[in-house]
Amino acid sequence: MQNKQNKKHLWFIVGITILNAIGMTIVLPLFPFLLERYVPNNQIAVTMSALVSIFAICQFFASPIFGALSDRFGRKPILLVSLLGSAVGYLLLGIGGALWVLFLGRIIDGLTAGNQSALFAYVADRTEPNERGKWYGYLGGAIGIGFMIGPAIGGLLGTNSITLPFYVTAVITFVSMICIFLFVPESLKVEKRSKQISLKSFNTFLHFKEIFSISNAKNLIIMGAFFYVGLGIWQFNASIFLKDVFKWGTSFIGGVFILVGICDILSRVIILPQMLKRWNEQTVGIIGLLGLVLGLCLLFVSAFISSVFFIIAAVVCIVLGEGLFDPSYNARLSMSVDESKQGLLQGANQSLQALYHVIVPLGAAAIYTYSHGAVFGIAALLMIIGLLLFIKLKE
Repeated sequence: MQNKQNKKHLWFIVGITILNAIGMTIVLPLFPFLLERYVPNNQIAVTMSALVSIFAICQFFASPIFGALSDRFGRKPILLVSLLGSAVGYLLLGIGGALWVLFLGRIIDGLTAGNQSALFAYVADRTEPNERGKWYGYLGGAIGIGFMIGPAIGGLLGTNSITLPFYVTAVITFVSMICIFLFVPESLKVEKRSKQISLKSFNTFLHFKEIFSISNAKNLIIMGAFFYVGLGIWQFNASIFLKDVFKWGTSFIGGVFILVGICDILSRVIILPQMLKRWNEQTVGIIGLLGLVLGLCLLFVSAFISSVFFIIAAVVCIVLGEGLFDPSYNARLSMSVDESKQGLLQGANQSLQALYHVIVPLGAAAIYTYSHGAVFGIAALLMIIGLLLFIKLKE
Protein backbone atom coordinates (compact mmCIF):
# COMPACT_ATOMS: atom_id res chain seq x y z
CA MET A 1 0.00 0.00 0.00
CA GLN A 2 2.84 2.37 0.92
CA ASN A 3 4.52 1.66 -2.42
CA LYS A 4 1.31 2.55 -4.29
CA GLN A 5 1.03 5.79 -2.33
CA ASN A 6 4.64 6.62 -3.18
CA LYS A 7 4.00 6.04 -6.87
CA LYS A 8 0.86 8.18 -6.79
CA HIS A 9 2.78 11.06 -5.23
CA LEU A 10 5.67 10.60 -7.68
CA TRP A 11 3.30 10.73 -10.66
CA PHE A 12 1.84 13.90 -9.17
CA ILE A 13 5.35 15.37 -9.02
CA VAL A 14 5.81 14.43 -12.70
CA GLY A 15 2.56 16.27 -13.51
CA ILE A 16 3.73 19.34 -11.57
CA THR A 17 7.01 19.20 -13.51
CA ILE A 18 5.08 19.31 -16.81
CA LEU A 19 3.14 22.36 -15.58
CA ASN A 20 6.37 24.08 -14.48
CA ALA A 21 8.06 23.39 -17.81
CA ILE A 22 5.05 24.67 -19.77
CA GLY A 23 4.96 27.82 -17.67
CA MET A 24 8.68 28.45 -17.99
CA THR A 25 8.80 27.94 -21.76
CA ILE A 26 5.64 29.91 -22.59
CA VAL A 27 7.67 33.11 -22.25
CA LEU A 28 10.84 31.97 -24.07
CA PRO A 29 9.86 33.15 -27.59
CA LEU A 30 8.62 36.49 -26.29
CA PHE A 31 11.61 38.10 -24.55
CA PRO A 32 12.92 39.84 -27.70
CA PHE A 33 9.48 41.34 -28.37
CA LEU A 34 9.01 42.38 -24.73
CA LEU A 35 12.40 44.11 -24.73
CA GLU A 36 11.42 46.17 -27.79
CA ARG A 37 9.44 48.32 -25.36
CA TYR A 38 12.50 49.18 -23.30
CA VAL A 39 15.65 49.24 -25.44
CA PRO A 40 16.60 50.04 -29.08
CA ASN A 41 16.74 47.12 -31.52
CA ASN A 42 20.53 47.06 -31.56
CA GLN A 43 20.57 46.51 -27.76
CA ILE A 44 17.98 43.73 -27.53
CA ALA A 45 20.46 40.86 -27.84
CA VAL A 46 22.79 42.30 -25.20
CA THR A 47 19.93 43.05 -22.80
CA MET A 48 18.44 39.60 -23.28
CA SER A 49 21.83 38.02 -22.55
CA ALA A 50 22.05 40.14 -19.39
CA LEU A 51 18.61 38.95 -18.25
CA VAL A 52 19.60 35.32 -18.80
CA SER A 53 22.95 35.80 -17.07
CA ILE A 54 21.55 37.59 -14.00
CA PHE A 55 19.08 34.74 -13.46
CA ALA A 56 21.84 32.12 -13.80
CA ILE A 57 24.19 33.99 -11.45
CA CYS A 58 21.47 34.30 -8.79
CA GLN A 59 20.65 30.61 -9.22
CA PHE A 60 24.32 29.71 -8.83
CA PHE A 61 24.48 31.32 -5.38
CA ALA A 62 20.98 30.35 -4.21
CA SER A 63 20.57 26.70 -5.28
CA PRO A 64 23.03 25.12 -2.79
CA ILE A 65 21.52 27.21 0.02
CA PHE A 66 17.97 26.14 -0.83
CA GLY A 67 19.18 22.56 -1.18
CA ALA A 68 20.70 22.66 2.33
CA LEU A 69 17.55 24.28 3.72
CA SER A 70 15.46 21.47 2.21
CA ASP A 71 17.67 18.96 4.05
CA ARG A 72 16.86 20.76 7.31
CA PHE A 73 13.20 21.76 6.90
CA GLY A 74 11.96 19.33 4.22
CA ARG A 75 11.38 19.44 0.48
CA LYS A 76 7.83 20.78 0.50
CA PRO A 77 8.49 24.23 2.08
CA ILE A 78 11.35 24.84 -0.36
CA LEU A 79 9.20 23.86 -3.34
CA LEU A 80 6.50 26.29 -2.17
CA VAL A 81 8.91 29.19 -1.62
CA SER A 82 10.64 28.54 -4.95
CA LEU A 83 7.40 28.44 -6.93
CA LEU A 84 6.12 31.58 -5.17
CA GLY A 85 9.34 33.37 -6.17
CA SER A 86 8.90 32.27 -9.78
CA ALA A 87 5.26 33.43 -9.82
CA VAL A 88 6.27 36.86 -8.49
CA GLY A 89 9.13 37.05 -11.01
CA TYR A 90 6.86 36.34 -13.99
CA LEU A 91 4.24 38.76 -12.64
CA LEU A 92 6.84 41.54 -12.55
CA LEU A 93 7.85 40.75 -16.15
CA GLY A 94 4.21 41.18 -17.15
CA ILE A 95 3.72 44.39 -15.18
CA GLY A 96 7.01 45.89 -16.43
CA GLY A 97 6.98 49.64 -16.84
CA ALA A 98 10.74 50.00 -16.62
CA LEU A 99 13.77 47.88 -17.48
CA TRP A 100 14.82 47.62 -13.82
CA VAL A 101 11.49 45.92 -13.04
CA LEU A 102 12.32 43.18 -15.56
CA PHE A 103 15.71 42.66 -13.95
CA LEU A 104 14.11 42.59 -10.50
CA GLY A 105 11.75 39.86 -11.72
CA ARG A 106 14.64 37.75 -12.99
CA ILE A 107 16.63 38.32 -9.78
CA ILE A 108 13.73 37.21 -7.55
CA ASP A 109 13.13 34.15 -9.75
CA GLY A 110 16.84 33.29 -9.74
CA LEU A 111 17.29 33.72 -5.99
CA THR A 112 14.38 31.34 -5.33
CA ALA A 113 15.24 28.88 -8.11
CA GLY A 114 15.38 25.81 -5.89
CA ASN A 115 12.40 23.94 -7.28
CA GLN A 116 14.28 21.59 -9.61
CA SER A 117 16.82 20.53 -6.99
CA ALA A 118 13.99 20.01 -4.48
CA LEU A 119 12.06 17.91 -7.04
CA PHE A 120 15.09 15.72 -7.68
CA ALA A 121 15.67 15.36 -3.94
CA TYR A 122 11.98 14.47 -3.48
CA VAL A 123 12.34 11.64 -5.99
CA ALA A 124 15.47 10.40 -4.19
CA ASP A 125 13.54 10.40 -0.89
CA ARG A 126 10.61 8.45 -2.33
CA THR A 127 12.40 5.81 -4.42
CA GLU A 128 14.72 2.89 -3.93
CA PRO A 129 18.19 3.42 -5.46
CA ASN A 130 17.51 0.93 -8.29
CA GLU A 131 14.38 2.88 -9.35
CA ARG A 132 15.79 6.40 -9.40
CA GLY A 133 17.15 6.30 -12.93
CA LYS A 134 13.69 5.45 -14.26
CA TRP A 135 11.95 8.21 -12.29
CA TYR A 136 14.59 10.79 -13.18
CA GLY A 137 13.92 9.79 -16.77
CA TYR A 138 10.21 10.45 -16.27
CA LEU A 139 11.03 13.90 -14.82
CA GLY A 140 13.19 14.64 -17.86
CA GLY A 141 10.43 13.43 -20.17
CA ALA A 142 7.96 15.70 -18.35
CA ILE A 143 10.28 18.67 -18.91
CA GLY A 144 10.53 17.66 -22.60
CA ILE A 145 6.73 17.62 -22.93
CA GLY A 146 6.55 21.06 -21.34
CA PHE A 147 9.25 22.38 -23.66
CA MET A 148 7.24 21.21 -26.69
CA ILE A 149 3.92 22.65 -25.51
CA GLY A 150 5.00 25.89 -23.81
CA PRO A 151 6.51 27.83 -26.74
CA ALA A 152 3.49 27.02 -28.93
CA ILE A 153 1.12 28.40 -26.28
CA GLY A 154 3.37 31.42 -25.78
CA GLY A 155 3.44 32.18 -29.50
CA LEU A 156 -0.34 31.90 -29.72
CA LEU A 157 -1.00 34.10 -26.68
CA GLY A 158 1.68 36.56 -27.78
CA THR A 159 -0.22 37.41 -30.96
CA ASN A 160 -2.88 39.09 -28.80
CA SER A 161 -0.66 40.63 -26.13
CA ILE A 162 3.06 40.40 -25.39
CA THR A 163 2.46 40.67 -21.64
CA LEU A 164 -0.44 38.17 -21.45
CA PRO A 165 1.80 35.05 -21.56
CA PHE A 166 3.77 36.33 -18.56
CA TYR A 167 0.58 36.65 -16.52
CA VAL A 168 -0.54 33.19 -17.67
CA THR A 169 2.84 31.75 -16.63
CA ALA A 170 2.51 33.38 -13.20
CA VAL A 171 -0.94 31.81 -12.79
CA ILE A 172 0.29 28.35 -13.88
CA THR A 173 3.18 28.57 -11.41
CA PHE A 174 0.84 29.67 -8.62
CA VAL A 175 -1.54 26.79 -9.41
CA SER A 176 1.42 24.38 -9.20
CA MET A 177 2.23 25.81 -5.77
CA ILE A 178 -1.36 25.34 -4.56
CA CYS A 179 -1.40 21.74 -5.86
CA ILE A 180 1.82 20.92 -3.98
CA PHE A 181 0.48 22.54 -0.81
CA LEU A 182 -2.77 20.56 -0.94
CA PHE A 183 -1.82 17.20 -2.43
CA VAL A 184 1.91 16.51 -2.05
CA PRO A 185 3.09 15.18 1.35
CA GLU A 186 6.55 15.87 2.75
CA SER A 187 9.04 13.24 1.59
CA LEU A 188 11.91 13.73 4.06
CA LYS A 189 11.21 12.19 7.45
CA VAL A 190 12.14 14.28 10.49
CA GLU A 191 14.68 11.73 11.73
CA LYS A 192 16.53 11.85 8.40
CA ARG A 193 16.87 15.65 8.25
CA SER A 194 20.09 17.51 8.95
CA LYS A 195 20.17 18.56 12.58
CA GLN A 196 21.12 22.22 12.51
CA ILE A 197 21.16 25.41 10.51
CA SER A 198 23.50 28.38 11.04
CA LEU A 199 24.84 31.45 9.27
CA LYS A 200 27.35 29.17 7.55
CA SER A 201 24.39 27.47 5.86
CA PHE A 202 23.97 30.64 3.78
CA ASN A 203 27.53 30.51 2.42
CA THR A 204 27.32 28.96 -1.06
CA PHE A 205 31.02 28.14 -1.23
CA LEU A 206 30.99 26.24 2.07
CA HIS A 207 28.27 24.00 0.61
CA PHE A 208 30.49 23.29 -2.38
CA LYS A 209 33.37 22.52 -0.01
CA GLU A 210 31.18 20.05 1.89
CA ILE A 211 29.98 18.26 -1.24
CA PHE A 212 33.48 18.11 -2.75
CA SER A 213 34.75 16.55 0.48
CA ILE A 214 32.67 13.47 -0.41
CA SER A 215 34.86 11.52 -2.85
CA ASN A 216 32.14 9.78 -4.88
CA ALA A 217 30.10 12.97 -5.27
CA LYS A 218 33.18 14.99 -6.22
CA ASN A 219 34.24 12.53 -8.92
CA LEU A 220 30.74 12.40 -10.41
CA ILE A 221 30.37 16.20 -10.41
CA ILE A 222 33.76 16.65 -12.12
CA MET A 223 32.80 14.06 -14.73
CA GLY A 224 29.40 15.76 -15.13
CA ALA A 225 31.09 19.07 -15.91
CA PHE A 226 32.49 17.61 -19.16
CA PHE A 227 29.04 16.28 -20.07
CA TYR A 228 27.11 19.48 -19.32
CA VAL A 229 29.63 21.79 -21.01
CA GLY A 230 29.79 19.59 -24.12
CA LEU A 231 26.00 19.39 -24.22
CA GLY A 232 25.67 23.14 -23.67
CA ILE A 233 27.90 23.84 -26.66
CA TRP A 234 25.50 21.84 -28.87
CA GLN A 235 22.40 23.48 -27.39
CA PHE A 236 23.74 27.02 -27.71
CA ASN A 237 25.05 26.68 -31.28
CA ALA A 238 22.47 24.37 -32.90
CA SER A 239 20.12 27.00 -34.36
CA ILE A 240 22.80 29.38 -35.62
CA PHE A 241 24.79 26.46 -37.10
CA LEU A 242 21.78 25.28 -39.14
CA LYS A 243 21.15 28.85 -40.26
CA ASP A 244 24.75 29.65 -41.25
CA VAL A 245 25.96 26.34 -42.69
CA PHE A 246 22.78 24.80 -44.11
CA LYS A 247 20.99 28.10 -44.81
CA TRP A 248 17.80 26.77 -43.22
CA GLY A 249 14.93 29.06 -42.29
CA THR A 250 12.75 29.09 -39.19
CA SER A 251 10.39 26.33 -40.42
CA PHE A 252 13.19 23.81 -41.04
CA ILE A 253 14.94 24.68 -37.77
CA GLY A 254 11.60 24.41 -35.97
CA GLY A 255 11.20 20.94 -37.48
CA VAL A 256 14.57 19.94 -36.02
CA PHE A 257 13.46 21.01 -32.56
CA ILE A 258 10.25 19.02 -32.91
CA LEU A 259 12.49 16.02 -33.67
CA VAL A 260 14.53 16.89 -30.56
CA GLY A 261 11.38 16.88 -28.41
CA ILE A 262 10.14 13.56 -29.82
CA CYS A 263 13.50 11.84 -29.34
CA ASP A 264 13.90 13.27 -25.84
CA ILE A 265 10.54 11.92 -24.65
CA LEU A 266 11.06 8.60 -26.46
CA SER A 267 14.48 8.05 -24.85
CA ARG A 268 13.54 9.01 -21.30
CA VAL A 269 10.02 7.62 -21.01
CA ILE A 270 10.14 4.49 -23.19
CA ILE A 271 13.69 3.36 -24.02
CA LEU A 272 15.39 4.15 -20.68
CA PRO A 273 13.04 2.13 -18.40
CA GLN A 274 13.37 -0.88 -20.71
CA MET A 275 17.17 -0.66 -20.77
CA LEU A 276 17.35 -0.31 -16.98
CA LYS A 277 15.53 -3.64 -16.69
CA ARG A 278 18.50 -5.30 -18.41
CA TRP A 279 21.50 -3.17 -17.39
CA ASN A 280 22.56 -0.96 -14.49
CA GLU A 281 22.95 2.83 -14.58
CA GLN A 282 26.68 2.55 -15.34
CA THR A 283 26.14 0.54 -18.52
CA VAL A 284 23.16 2.61 -19.71
CA GLY A 285 25.13 5.81 -19.03
CA ILE A 286 28.06 4.57 -21.11
CA ILE A 287 25.73 3.75 -24.01
CA GLY A 288 24.24 7.25 -23.77
CA LEU A 289 27.65 8.93 -23.78
CA LEU A 290 28.71 6.89 -26.83
CA GLY A 291 25.62 8.20 -28.63
CA LEU A 292 26.53 11.76 -27.67
CA VAL A 293 30.11 11.35 -28.90
CA LEU A 294 28.89 9.92 -32.21
CA GLY A 295 26.32 12.70 -32.68
CA LEU A 296 28.80 15.50 -31.98
CA CYS A 297 31.34 13.94 -34.34
CA LEU A 298 28.66 13.85 -37.05
CA LEU A 299 27.99 17.55 -36.47
CA PHE A 300 31.70 18.27 -36.80
CA VAL A 301 31.80 16.39 -40.13
CA SER A 302 28.62 18.12 -41.37
CA ALA A 303 30.39 21.50 -41.11
CA PHE A 304 32.60 20.35 -43.97
CA ILE A 305 30.27 17.92 -45.78
CA SER A 306 26.78 19.42 -46.00
CA SER A 307 24.46 16.45 -45.60
CA VAL A 308 20.93 16.47 -44.23
CA PHE A 309 21.45 12.80 -43.28
CA PHE A 310 24.38 13.76 -41.05
CA ILE A 311 22.28 16.44 -39.31
CA ILE A 312 19.30 14.16 -38.68
CA ALA A 313 21.55 11.30 -37.50
CA ALA A 314 23.48 13.71 -35.27
CA VAL A 315 20.34 15.10 -33.63
CA VAL A 316 18.93 11.62 -33.02
CA CYS A 317 22.21 10.33 -31.53
CA ILE A 318 22.71 13.41 -29.31
CA VAL A 319 19.17 13.58 -27.96
CA LEU A 320 18.79 9.83 -27.43
CA GLY A 321 22.24 9.76 -25.81
CA GLU A 322 21.38 12.63 -23.49
CA GLY A 323 18.07 10.99 -22.58
CA LEU A 324 19.84 7.79 -21.58
CA PHE A 325 22.82 9.34 -19.78
CA ASP A 326 21.31 12.25 -17.86
CA PRO A 327 18.84 10.25 -15.70
CA SER A 328 21.42 7.48 -15.18
CA TYR A 329 23.96 10.08 -14.08
CA ASN A 330 21.53 11.73 -11.67
CA ALA A 331 20.63 8.35 -10.19
CA ARG A 332 24.33 7.58 -9.63
CA LEU A 333 24.83 11.05 -8.17
CA SER A 334 21.92 10.66 -5.73
CA MET A 335 23.50 7.45 -4.40
CA SER A 336 26.78 9.21 -3.57
CA VAL A 337 25.35 10.82 -0.39
CA ASP A 338 22.85 9.80 2.30
CA GLU A 339 19.29 11.11 2.71
CA SER A 340 20.31 14.03 4.93
CA LYS A 341 22.39 15.62 2.13
CA GLN A 342 20.25 14.98 -0.96
CA GLY A 343 19.05 18.58 -1.10
CA LEU A 344 22.55 19.96 -0.68
CA LEU A 345 23.86 17.68 -3.42
CA GLN A 346 21.07 18.48 -5.89
CA GLY A 347 21.37 22.20 -5.09
CA ALA A 348 25.11 22.16 -5.77
CA ASN A 349 24.55 20.26 -9.03
CA GLN A 350 21.87 22.72 -10.22
CA SER A 351 24.08 25.64 -9.16
CA LEU A 352 26.97 24.40 -11.28
CA GLN A 353 24.65 23.90 -14.25
CA ALA A 354 23.57 27.54 -13.88
CA LEU A 355 27.25 28.53 -13.94
CA TYR A 356 27.77 26.53 -17.13
CA HIS A 357 24.85 28.43 -18.69
CA VAL A 358 26.73 31.68 -18.08
CA ILE A 359 30.17 30.52 -19.23
CA VAL A 360 29.42 28.17 -22.13
CA PRO A 361 27.57 30.63 -24.42
CA LEU A 362 30.45 33.12 -24.17
CA GLY A 363 33.20 30.58 -24.88
CA ALA A 364 31.20 28.74 -27.54
CA ALA A 365 30.39 31.97 -29.38
CA ALA A 366 34.07 32.92 -29.53
CA ILE A 367 35.07 29.50 -30.90
CA TYR A 368 32.14 29.43 -33.33
CA THR A 369 33.19 32.78 -34.77
CA TYR A 370 36.60 31.30 -35.48
CA SER A 371 35.31 28.00 -36.93
CA HIS A 372 31.76 26.65 -37.24
CA GLY A 373 32.98 23.06 -37.12
CA ALA A 374 35.66 23.40 -34.45
CA VAL A 375 33.12 24.16 -31.72
CA PHE A 376 31.51 20.73 -32.18
CA GLY A 377 34.89 19.04 -32.39
CA ILE A 378 35.73 20.52 -28.98
CA ALA A 379 32.33 19.41 -27.66
CA ALA A 380 33.01 15.85 -28.89
CA LEU A 381 36.44 15.90 -27.22
CA LEU A 382 34.92 17.04 -23.91
CA MET A 383 32.33 14.27 -24.14
CA ILE A 384 35.04 11.66 -24.82
CA ILE A 385 36.89 12.80 -21.67
CA GLY A 386 33.61 12.57 -19.76
CA LEU A 387 33.05 9.05 -21.12
CA LEU A 388 36.51 7.89 -20.01
CA LEU A 389 35.99 9.37 -16.52
CA PHE A 390 32.57 7.76 -16.25
CA ILE A 391 33.94 4.35 -17.23
CA LYS A 392 36.55 4.65 -14.46
CA LEU A 393 33.94 5.43 -11.79
CA LYS A 394 33.08 2.51 -9.52
CA GLU A 395 29.55 1.30 -9.00
